[in-house]
Amino acid sequence: MTGIAISTPQRRNRTWVKTTVGVLLTAVMLFPVYWMLNVSFTRDQDMRKSPPSLFPAHGTLEGYRAVLDQQLPYLGTSLVIGLGTVVLTVALAAPAGYALAKLRPRGGGVLSFLLLVAQMVPGIIMAMGFYAIYLQLGLLQSVLGLIVADSTLAVPFAVLIFTAFMSGIPGELIQAAQMDGARALRTFWSIVLPMSRNAVVTVSLFAFLWSWSDFVFASTLANGGAHEPITLGIYHYIGNNNQQWNAIMATAVVASLPATVILVLAQRYVAAGVTAGAVKD
Repeated sequence: MTGIAISTPQRRNRTWVKTTVGVLLTAVMLFPVYWMLNVSFTRDQDMRKSPPSLFPAHGTLEGYRAVLDQQLPYLGTSLVIGLGTVVLTVALAAPAGYALAKLRPRGGGVLSFLLLVAQMVPGIIMAMGFYAIYLQLGLLQSVLGLIVADSTLAVPFAVLIFTAFMSGIPGELIQAAQMDGARALRTFWSIVLPMSRNAVVTVSLFAFLWSWSDFVFASTLANGGAHEPITLGIYHYIGNNNQQWNAIMATAVVASLPATVILVLAQRYVAAGVTAGAVKD
């Protein structure tokens, strides 16, 4: 009893220390986000105060009005590109993951290795290759071209996630469907895909985030076109309005909202999807 009485306060003290350290580290990491919000509400005449204000005492919404006036087309283009990338990535990666996990094709191990290698190719190298191809096909400065290019970043990762998740689906379910006369495509569509909801959400989230935040492909393949994503919108805005930092930061805040909302709503599915295949029965 004495040992328990002594050890319990020690455990509590360690817990408080860990909690305090965790809160401090979190505050340090989130401070740039807070400063972005602070500057987005700061007036132009208060921007160069020394020392700077930690709170916008005389807040303004001019930056957000500028976003509504100038940045909405860029946000709409990014939304279309993001959703298109999600659809294309899932359509390509889910059947490939099912084939590698359950159909066991010849060369499946080599293909999995190549998928890992594909994720190591620098984006700028891929962008140059796409530029040469799109120049011949007439896809430069097009939304479809960006969707295809962004999908090449997401598909290798997505295939590996689907393969790991679908490997854990009981083979008895697939065998029962086959005994009932279901072919591979019907089995995949009616049984495997609905059971892979967590993997679908995980892949969709990462594909959307990659396309939403892409700058390399956008600046190489869409710069100067009629449909540019928000990353180029911010880039052009900095160049044209380098003194209006409240508008620039307001644009960054608005551009961060869709990804943040989606991440918060899908976090439990993402946790299950990413850890799929880590534990085997």
